[in-house]
Amino acid sequence: MQLAGKVAVVTGGTEGIGRGIADAFLAEGASVVLNGRSAEKGEKALAEMGAGDRAVFVAGDVKERQDVEQVVEAAVERFGHIDILVNNAGGADGLGAPVWEMSDEVWDDTVRWNLTSTFWATRAALRHMVAQRSGRIINISSIEGKHGKPILAPYVAAKHAINGFTKSVAREVGTLGITVNSICPGLVITEIVKRNGPKTAEGMGLTFDGMVELFASESSIKRPNTVEEVAAVAVLLASDVAAGITGSIYSVDGGTAAY
Repeated sequence: MQLAGKVAVVTGGTEGIGRGIADAFLAEGASVVLNGRSAEKGEKALAEMGAGDRAVFVAGDVKERQDVEQVVEAAVERFGHIDILVNNAGGADGLGAPVWEMSDEVWDDTVRWNLTSTFWATRAALRHMVAQRSGRIINISSIEGKHGKPILAPYVAAKHAINGFTKSVAREVGTLGITVNSICPGLVITEIVKRNGPKTAEGMGLTFDGMVELFASESSIKRPNTVEEVAAVAVLLASDVAAGITGSIYSVDGGTAAY
């Protein structure tokens, strides 16, 4: 029960990596506020979790500042404080075009979804964490935050920026009992990857299975990572024993990244 008595917010928490992190936090004793765009998925997640009043769902789109702030405030109103923020919401949303064919709308939408939402949520959470002089912020970046991939330029740029943002904020709050870290997952076969992956694979001239095989071949373990492997690192970074870890970028990618 490493997180007993803690209150966590997980954006994009109804499925995939976010859901896995929320499940792991609940298992370690935390109360969790899930965020997602679909109320139907949110209610389904709560029913499956069976955590009673320790789990709450707040609908909202992280591309909208007021929705992001509402999730943080809902945690404070419901549980009295916020101890952990996981900025998980984001994705590539079926990107599959080179830069010279990419529209302003696709670029702006991808950066807003991944990077700007992380800024909004972090700012909102820090207003409480600074006052209480404690907190954990965990940003879910990506292996693409460490190297490049064709036809994913806005996503790659946003994930690199999240890692830089992580390091900068960690410097700002390091003496206030607050840590800020990033996790860079490799390929994890989540629901969103299954939905959007085929379009990305097509842009790379591959089938979806071929893309999965290629990405797996680039790792040392020669397979995709799992949600549970990412969630285990999130639990560590959210716990009290990680008080001395901040401004760090943790890869959970099977040894794919060179650094």
